Amino acid sequence: MERNEELGDFLRARRAAMDPHHLGIHDPAPRRVPGLRREELAALAGVSVDYYTRLEQGRPITPSQSVLDALANALQLDPAERSYLHAVARQPGGGRRTPRAVQKVRPGVHTLLARLGDTPAFVLGRRTQILASNRMARALLTDFDAMPVRDRNATRWLILDEAARSLFADGWQRIASEFVGTLRMDAARHPDDAATAELIGELSMKSEHFRRWWAAQKVVVHGHGTKALHHPIVGDLTLHTEALTFPGDPDQTLYAFLADPGSPTDEALTMLSTSAAQHLRSTRSKITPADPHQ
Repeated sequence: MERNEELGDFLRARRAAMDPHHLGIHDPAPRRVPGLRREELAALAGVSVDYYTRLEQGRPITPSQSVLDALANALQLDPAERSYLHAVARQPGGGRRTPRAVQKVRPGVHTLLARLGDTPAFVLGRRTQILASNRMARALLTDFDAMPVRDRNATRWLILDEAARSLFADGWQRIASEFVGTLRMDAARHPDDAATAELIGELSMKSEHFRRWWAAQKVVVHGHGTKALHHPIVGDLTLHTEALTFPGDPDQTLYAFLADPGSPTDEALTMLSTSAAQHLRSTRSKITPADPHQ
């Protein structure tokens, strides 16, 4: 049976993030390391110190549902972290990482993206892959359709593309780290996915930011929020984001950027739409039809 290093790493990181003073634990002398001691966390969860220690060591143990719930309560995990704990606690299968079936977006979803008009939107798949995007998402963010299929990945783009850093400006680290947290959740849900392992390896080699965020064990499930962008054509934008998972397909999420009606951002998106349409017409006009006599 394989060791479960992911479970041990997550438990240690979350234990280190706990504040003893917040829990009413006061020591006369400073602690040598941050967070709770193992025996303190084990007591809060109602398990033996030896059992909890073996979990942190990644020993081949399969905790029960009740033990996982007790640990989640003791560590004060949020819903995303609880879901991750249960996913990563599954006993490793011991098999090789294998390619998974290529994800496809239904024709109706493509139609929905097109009908959203001036609302930028894309479909996020496994390992934060961009499966589809509408013309406004490509105008606002980047032309994902022009990239090789392998590179159409939100986390990869955010971390490795300098234009993404400029676009999200002061909010780049927060947004990029959130997508790393989403990738971590996906890796727990699909531990045998070869493409996910390859992506994590690539980003670990190329980005110090990624290595630090990955080691922090942050877990994120996208919901809604607000993001500030600085677009090279239309300037500063304040957009609300909504992430909607399709019923029956938890591995595909519609991610949309919304402007307040009548706001400067709303007007800027209209300008961006006009600019994108003009660029498309200009590009098409430069295409010379083939000579039928050649």
